[in-house]
Amino acid sequence: MSTLRNKVQLIGNVGQDPTITDLDKGKRVARFTMATNEHYKNSEGERITNTEWHTVIGWGKLADIIEGFVTKGKEVAIEGKLTSRSYEDKEGTKKYVTEVVASEILLLSGGDNNTTE
Repeated sequence: MSTLRNKVQLIGNVGQDPTITDLDKGKRVARFTMATNEHYKNSEGERITNTEWHTVIGWGKLADIIEGFVTKGKEVAIEGKLTSRSYEDKEGTKKYVTEVVASEILLLSGGDNNTTE
């Protein structure tokens, strides 16, 4: 069991064009949402689709790749890890966020721009 680690693999569609933020000392971060779908049949035999939305973060060189190739609607595969954080909004309410910090991305649709980090 010592080989288990925090690892996430997702295949889905980009929900919005990425936002790119330039931080101090030349660091860059890309952020976008991604939808994954699960299909099953309910007790009446009807096909049901359950869509989950994920926030994906990419740092450094991966942010550059995301900026250049990832757009709304494209199908992508992501590998990374789950992270959780909290912050206080403008009203002072504590908010909790879970995000996928990507270490690799593979473009599955939209031409032959398949790229990994």
